[in-house]
Amino acid sequence: MQITKVLKLRGPNIWANFPVLEVWIELEEYKDTPSDKIPGFAERIIQWLPTMIEHRCGIGERGGFFHRLRTGTYMGHILEHVSLELQSLAGNVVGFGRARETTVEGTYKVAIEYLDEQVGLAAVDTAYRLIVAAIHDEPFDVAAEIEKLRGLAHDRCLGPSTSAIVTAAQERGIPTMRLDGESLVQLGYGSRQRRINTAETDRTSAVAEAIASDKQLTRQLIKTVGVPVPDGRKVCDAEDACRAAEEIGWPVVVKPLNGNHGRGVATNLNTREQVAAAYNVAIHEGSSVVVEQYIIGDDYRLLVIGNQMVAAARREPAQVIGNGTATVWELVDEVNRDPVRSDGHATALSKIKLDSISLAVLAEQGYTPETIVPAGAKVLIRRNGNLSTGGTATDVTDDVHPDIARRVVDAVRMVGLDIAGVDVVARDIKRPLREQGGAVIEVNAGPGLRMHVRPSHGTPRPAGKAIVDMMFPETQSGRIPIVGVTGVNGKTTTTRLITHIVGTTGKRVGMACTDGVYVAGDRIDDGDCSGPQSARTVLMNPLVDAAVLETARGGILREGLGFDRCDIAVVTNIGEGDHLGLSDIQTVEKLAQVKRCIVEALAPSGVAVLNTEDPLVAAMIEKCPGSTIFFAKNGNHPILQQHRQTGGRVAFVRENAVALAEGDYEFTLLSLDRIPLTYNGRIGFQVENVLAASAACWALGLPAEQIRLGLESFSAQMDKVPARFNVFEIADATVIVDYGHNPSSLAAILTAIEQFPHQVRTAVYSVAGDRRDSDIIRQGELLGGAFDRVILYEDNYLRGRAPGEIIGLLRAGLSGAKRTKEMQAFTVWTAAADAALKMVRPGELLLVQADVVDQAVEHLKGRLTAQTQPSSLDGNAAADASKLAEPAAVVAKG
Repeated sequence: MQITKVLKLRGPNIWANFPVLEVWIELEEYKDTPSDKIPGFAERIIQWLPTMIEHRCGIGERGGFFHRLRTGTYMGHILEHVSLELQSLAGNVVGFGRARETTVEGTYKVAIEYLDEQVGLAAVDTAYRLIVAAIHDEPFDVAAEIEKLRGLAHDRCLGPSTSAIVTAAQERGIPTMRLDGESLVQLGYGSRQRRINTAETDRTSAVAEAIASDKQLTRQLIKTVGVPVPDGRKVCDAEDACRAAEEIGWPVVVKPLNGNHGRGVATNLNTREQVAAAYNVAIHEGSSVVVEQYIIGDDYRLLVIGNQMVAAARREPAQVIGNGTATVWELVDEVNRDPVRSDGHATALSKIKLDSISLAVLAEQGYTPETIVPAGAKVLIRRNGNLSTGGTATDVTDDVHPDIARRVVDAVRMVGLDIAGVDVVARDIKRPLREQGGAVIEVNAGPGLRMHVRPSHGTPRPAGKAIVDMMFPETQSGRIPIVGVTGVNGKTTTTRLITHIVGTTGKRVGMACTDGVYVAGDRIDDGDCSGPQSARTVLMNPLVDAAVLETARGGILREGLGFDRCDIAVVTNIGEGDHLGLSDIQTVEKLAQVKRCIVEALAPSGVAVLNTEDPLVAAMIEKCPGSTIFFAKNGNHPILQQHRQTGGRVAFVRENAVALAEGDYEFTLLSLDRIPLTYNGRIGFQVENVLAASAACWALGLPAEQIRLGLESFSAQMDKVPARFNVFEIADATVIVDYGHNPSSLAAILTAIEQFPHQVRTAVYSVAGDRRDSDIIRQGELLGGAFDRVILYEDNYLRGRAPGEIIGLLRAGLSGAKRTKEMQAFTVWTAAADAALKMVRPGELLLVQADVVDQAVEHLKGRLTAQTQPSSLDGNAAADASKLAEPAAVVAKG
């Protein structure tokens, strides 16, 4: 039994609309051995993980999975449940899983939900080792393994402050993207995004942070707006600290000038010896040290967000209560065993540490760590109440006097922070500070939220929501319009056309497609960028006002979608399919399920744009959470007509024009002879692409005139749609360049070529090696019935095939050719293209398949440049020879 691969499906995927791991496991000798046939196996699993009694499994009742274990289930299913349980025991509670056998006997795909990818992967590895140990009746230290997972979860998962903000954003429907392994998170997409780093935002002023980090400067500034503060000053050494204490008056506080989290702070100091010792600790926590007046009272933290006080907590110092038998060390250890305490900030409380300050505080009370504490005696470990030093917090938000709330807001406003934690010392939080000699002690940037969202006692406060509401007022979602485009053929052209039309509105459109990543027309990445990583690149860009994202099969299967949801989902076609036989996708029905992911990821207010004339695409309406626009060249298609009768929206062709309709209302958008991409409407697949793009832009709310403008100004030249049925002339021969590479696309190209009058036709063609033999042979058959000469090549896409194997399969398809009389073969595309260009004569037609789009475009541009007349391949007008063939000149037939 072995795990062969694990896919991290980070976005909506074929299993679920949330992240899952897809684990491929080969059961090998256990493929026919269920759990009840392995002696003692079920009992060991149940003994090691008794909490799995809560797994209901398919039985639907408590203990359901244990029943399956005892009566017989297979290892893929067991791996699913154990992986889920281990994550939950580590603190990442998850519950979704599926196990399905593939078309290869004994090989399973197991989907396992995760919250953190690294924790999920570690849980799968641990689950596998646990299962193997149970099979062979070997020892397995479950407790130690779970502790390792808990440690990993502690290190990897967002802390309470960041998590509170992220959760609040997600509850508002604002998308979130973690940008690093720490706490930097993007909220929203594109130009509407904001960023946080724990409880700091992208608008937290660096100047304000610098002020807040200087406690002396902060005290001076907030005093000028009437905020009560303790007397104090900066000191240069231990002796100066003692002098300052005598000047201010005992007792005093010693703390770092620019420290945080209470580190190096000592309070209620009454002797020179205490001050000197405290100075020596504090100087190691900051650039210098401050001595200030000790204010008598309780320690409070008030949280100010957007000039409003939203939460308050009373903090208690770290302490233990004696039982008459345990030492201070033992009492601290007992407290620290509480699972709500950890070494960091990921849990509600921090562990108590016995450091030099703690030892000094103990000594003041007459204790050492080895002292046995009398029963009921309270022993302070620290004098400050910071949670980071082991303190606890009690919510007192409802008790704060309005005057105190106003004073802390004044202090934060003076410093200039958008989010701040204000430390206040007061005898009674219900009375104004001046009445009781209370004071504001510090104003802190990046305050911790955990004492407010998870107080030790009292009501949790929605601090994360308050921050999100400040960053995104009620009418803002942080979202930009997202159009997802998928299908077997036409994806790239449709993506480019939608991008062009939306761009005519002045919006900065981000586009990811097979040809690269573009932002506002600027290409920022090249190569095939139709996957989720490129989609995320677009959505992270702060310039992008709208995103149009080509979404290919491979990316969906490999990593899921690159967005959490979209506004428009366009599915062009499924046809005869492509890439069948890969990733266990053996049928067009399975392929349609993959492509359907973008429809299932629609927002409830979103629109699916579906090809009515493709039954597998039309059926996706059943899984659509939003509304649907159907499109078809045939305006009388039964499904389209039925959709209109129910008030639905449709796009179709009527009298050689694009027409849009909603129920009984119908209008003509634009005649096809005014849309260059369609060559007067004679290129059928381009007409379909135009219908899909028009419907998508209509769904986005663009006015008809804007859509018309975009359609008329989008040409079929290589600068707009490289290698997507580009037509031009070289030496009076008509050349068509296209990227088509599967049976459906080749059939569509051949149908389009029938509209051309040329009697002699030549093709340069190949197929990627990862296609099925039958698909490669079929394309050879199609070539043989349409071209007089066929020039084959193998270059960049052998993909596991032996050299010559692809050409051999294509030759097999050509063997019974009715038309092809001449065949040649080359090992590289450039040689094949050059040979074809030398071969064709004036008046003939040459189809050149682009192996690598950029390479093909540049190579053909070079051939055009070599002619005496300038080329219009770059989009500039050119005369006579080398000009882009106009539809009327080329399409004479009919």
